[in-house]
Amino acid sequence: MTGEAVRLLGRFGRRYAVAVRLAILPPIAAIALLRTSSEGFAGTALVVAAAVVWTCAFGWWLHRGGAVPVAVDVAVLLGLCLSVYWTDAVAVTNFGWLRLLVTFACITWQWHTTPVTGAVAALVAGGGMIAIFTAAGLPVNAVQAWMLAMAAMSRAAWVLVTRAAERADRMAAEAMRVRRESAVAAAVRSEERELANSLHDTAATTLLMVGTGQVPPGAGWLAPQARRDLARLRSSAGEETPSQADLVTLLRADLDAGHLTVVIEGSSRLPLPFDVASAIAGAVQEALNNVRRHAGTDRATVRLHGDTSALRVEIVDEGKGFAVDGATGVSRRGLRESVHGRMERIGGTATITSAEGTGTVVRLEWRADGE
Repeated sequence: MTGEAVRLLGRFGRRYAVAVRLAILPPIAAIALLRTSSEGFAGTALVVAAAVVWTCAFGWWLHRGGAVPVAVDVAVLLGLCLSVYWTDAVAVTNFGWLRLLVTFACITWQWHTTPVTGAVAALVAGGGMIAIFTAAGLPVNAVQAWMLAMAAMSRAAWVLVTRAAERADRMAAEAMRVRRESAVAAAVRSEERELANSLHDTAATTLLMVGTGQVPPGAGWLAPQARRDLARLRSSAGEETPSQADLVTLLRADLDAGHLTVVIEGSSRLPLPFDVASAIAGAVQEALNNVRRHAGTDRATVRLHGDTSALRVEIVDEGKGFAVDGATGVSRRGLRESVHGRMERIGGTATITSAEGTGTVVRLEWRADGE
């Protein structure tokens, strides 16, 4: 498959070939007209005009990407050389301009043809021109054969440039492959991290409370809580997510367990992008889980400040508090991933203020502009 660099190079080759051939027309025409005799001026002007018209037409077709056969260009140039037989436009002292016209054509063909086509065209045009001049009795020397050498050098340079473009395309394709694999790996890691967070915030937390004896015998909230945990794990495993979600609705969905009384203060409705709302709700839920497990109180307050462009959420309890710097084990993992990690991934921040005997305030802040 042709890469972007090779395609651009091919377009450049066609356009540059047109530019070169058009650029040499004025000096070639001037040489032809200034070196001709007064008797041959009319014939020379006619041949020059034909050369100019054809070169412009061929350049126009080539510039527009038209498929003009190079064989037609070769035939027209040899026809101009044949003018030696039917007009006095070409004389012994005035045929160098035709040699220049053919030479530049041989050189520029190498920039927009295949190697075989370019080589055959140069051989036919160069060899045909030499044969015509020789048959007409015009002086031919080894210098005129240099056009074939120049065509060969032009092709060699173009091959090197083309190979460089192919290498650039291969490097670009490899970089794209690496970026694609990196994006897939990042998506997988993100999904695994979210699944781990959901597991930590739901079933793992409930099981931990049961295992550490924090759940009294016959607690009526345990079975509904387990059902909610399973429902959240199922939803996070494959349900299609909406574009927006109401943060207040997400917060209230987990507050009917009965083993912790939570008061929500502030806005009654806060529609946010789904990933933002779910991340904040998950961070709030983890903060409340910590209150249940560690605070030694059955009450907490969630305060909402701001709107859909700038929001601050505070989770406040009047429990026994803790030394933030000394948090270890499961608690540290929950704070790092389920609170700080979630807020960082949506461009927000989390700040925890606590000390032993003073309660805890978890402050979550987010702005729509990310500042």
